[in-house]
Amino acid sequence: MASLGIPQNTIEILKKYNIKFQKKFGQNFLIDTHVLDKIINAAGITEKDFVLEIGPGIGTMTQYLCENAREVMAVEIDRNLIPVLSETLSEYNNVTVVNEDILKIDINKVADERNGGKAIKVVANLPYYITTPVIMGILESHVPLESITVMVQKEVAQRMKAEPGTKDYGALSLAVQYYSDAEIIANVPANCFMPRPNVGSAVIKLCCHKKTCVSVDNEKFLFKIIRASFNQRRKTLQNGIVNDGSTGVKKEQVAEALRQMGLAETIRGEALSLGQFAEFSNILWDILKR
Repeated sequence: MASLGIPQNTIEILKKYNIKFQKKFGQNFLIDTHVLDKIINAAGITEKDFVLEIGPGIGTMTQYLCENAREVMAVEIDRNLIPVLSETLSEYNNVTVVNEDILKIDINKVADERNGGKAIKVVANLPYYITTPVIMGILESHVPLESITVMVQKEVAQRMKAEPGTKDYGALSLAVQYYSDAEIIANVPANCFMPRPNVGSAVIKLCCHKKTCVSVDNEKFLFKIIRASFNQRRKTLQNGIVNDGSTGVKKEQVAEALRQMGLAETIRGEALSLGQFAEFSNILWDILKR
């Protein structure tokens, strides 16, 4: 099967199967071999690797992964693309295509059965509307991960990498940085896709921590505090947490935690680093248990 990274080959397959781009699945197929090479190189795929690919589409990236990896599992939610993948991947005996929602797959079981329980590499070109829930779902499930290399909306990549005090910094930045080190590999213009998306894109690599870089007494509570802190971004950290109501924390308890840390009651969530949020949530958790 000819490489789908070449536009005319993609057009041929789309015509042959009369594929209509599914808006509900946010489908944009990559048609640039240079970008595909960059993704493979950034992900560091070698013949020893088991790779989980999310959203193979018509198999463009999958072909590249099969050429470089020991084994590939490609999870595609759109059943109309399964016959297409059967053709475009017919030359490869190291790929399994699964017609399923990635959020319903037991990735721990996959890692055990296919990779001896060792950390796996994830590669994805995700529909942009589902990028955050998919990435966070995988990170929060504590599956053994070496890295996630993913094509995302450019603004989302910037938010994942953002530092405290910047406009892009928020709950997503903190969550991604809690689990991984984020590196933007390349910006990808709209003409590298078919059909062209209305937004800029970027490839980002998340190198997953073997052990989290901060010490937290209660991880779920930490993320409740973080989400509450950014739900009303213009408000102070104290008012944001109290108004949110999901944490069960009272105003005087927030004030006490801030005093213990030597922080002003007027401080906003965007000013705190991940380390400070970890310390803040540990103090609050201790106060709540009294």
